[in-house]
Amino acid sequence: MLSPRSNNEVEAIYLRQRMTVYRVCFAYLKNPADTEDAVQETFFRLIRKVPAFASEEHEKAWLIRTAANVCKDELKRRYRTHESLDVHPELQSEDGSRTSDVFRAVTELPDKYKAVIYLYYYEGYDSAEIARMLRKPKSTVRNYLHEARKLLKKRLGEDFYEG
Repeated sequence: MLSPRSNNEVEAIYLRQRMTVYRVCFAYLKNPADTEDAVQETFFRLIRKVPAFASEEHEKAWLIRTAANVCKDELKRRYRTHESLDVHPELQSEDGSRTSDVFRAVTELPDKYKAVIYLYYYEGYDSAEIARMLRKPKSTVRNYLHEARKLLKKRLGEDFYEG
């Protein structure tokens, strides 16, 4: 039997990863109340399963994958309505600025593209790492990135920078 995590350890992980988990969940659910529920469920799973992490990156990858699965499960259960991201201060960037049009466009992508774009551009993972996290072939991840970039470029025009 795995030994439970201490309250201090869970709190430290929560403080390190809460905004990443929140953003992943919001990208799927587009609703602050549902997002908060999904974040809570993600951290409950962390407490219940007590996974061993090799590093903070492994911890982050596990939480991102778990958050995506929680959100996908929720989306299977019921239909979601879309809300404007402008009214949600939870999605302010670290410097306090409002969510960009680019992030808004990312959240409006089809579900299969959201996670790969978020992980690649916002979290800095390469396609091989994303493939491992999402348990998809590398070629599928690269294809999703390519297709999502085309959609973003079409939607954002000159505001879209692929760098």
